[in-house]
Order: sequence, then C-alpha cells, then structure tokens
Amino acid sequence: MDAKADLKRELDSYRARRGELRLVDVPPMSSLMADGRGDPNTSPEFSAALGALYPVAYGLKFLSKRELGRDYVVMPLEGLWWADDPAAFAAGDRAAWRWTAMIAVPGWTEREAFEAVVARVRAKGAPARLDDVRLETLEEGRCMQTLHVGPFADEGPVIARLHAEIADQGLALTGRHHEIYLSDLRRSAPERLRTILRQPVADAP
Repeated sequence: MDAKADLKRELDSYRARRGELRLVDVPPMSSLMADGRGDPNTSPEFSAALGALYPVAYGLKFLSKRELGRDYVVMPLEGLWWADDPAAFAAGDRAAWRWTAMIAVPGWTEREAFEAVVARVRAKGAPARLDDVRLETLEEGRCMQTLHVGPFADEGPVIARLHAEIADQGLALTGRHHEIYLSDLRRSAPERLRTILRQPVADAP
C-alpha cells in the first residue's frame, strides 16, 4: 500500500500564514458538497449537512484504502458563503446567508465509488440530508488568501484587509468567499481556531 496521502500538506493552496496576504493558484478540487441557508450556529440545516457529509467522506477514505490500496487523510471542512443581497452578507446578517459546506476528496475519486459509498451509508441508516450530498469539482483558479486565528466573529477586519489588498493589486473579486477550517470546531477554543480565508480574483475590468 502507498504511503498515506495528506493533500492539505501537499498542496500549496492549503498553506497560509497569519498576517500574510498572498496570491495562490488553486487547482480544480473534487469535493463533497451540500447547500443551505441561514445562520450556521443556529440552523439545524447546517448541522444536518455535516451529519451527511462526514459519513460519506470517511466511507470514501475506507473504500479507497481497501479497494485501491490508496489511503489518505480526510480533508478539513470548508465553506462557501454568500447572500442574494451582497449588502446583507457584508453586514453580517446571518439569517440571509447562503452556504455550501464541503469536504475535498482526492482527484482519483470516481463517481461510481461515491455512489457506492452513499448506498452503503443509506443502508446503515441514512442521515437526514444524505440525498443532498453531491460530488462536484470546484474550479477557483487564482485566489488571494490569508490565515485568520481566532473566533469567527473577529474575521471582519481580516476580510477587509484581504479585499483592500485585492483592489491595491488591480484585481477584482470573483466567485464566493471561501473558508477552510483547519481546526476541529468541536474541540478548539475560539481564540485558537485557525481558518484560511480565500477569495477568488480576476484582473479588474
């Protein structure tokens, strides 16, 4: 069996430092995804999405190890965040937020493997939102990102600096605000949370 792969250590796009704003080229990433809306802290929809994503993510890992001889570390939770009204998102009106919760999977993951794992999870007692989980490729390309350390509520000034740097470099925001949760949200104190903040960019018109 090959050595266990850890994509977050192997890919430059999963590296970030606190206080450093840098451009990265993000490769297309196969990911398990589930969509929803509302405040993630209070919405049962969000917790139900995670309750469906994780069994599929670990099922794919075990299938890959057992049937392909390719073991890997399950990737961290990620989220895309936006609102139909951009002003509501900027103002932090979480009730108006929309989101895609996701977990990246290795590029060798085939749709047949995904469908087989979903069927196995369903047979063991389907999570409430299992049918909402999909396998999709996210293509972000060029992005500006940085590392935020601390509570999610303190992200605002960091995001503002990120957007200012994008403008200073003659770039424009494209795509959706992207967060990668490097810490275990269940076990880490708020002040120790480590989150990559990422924004896709393009040349300004």
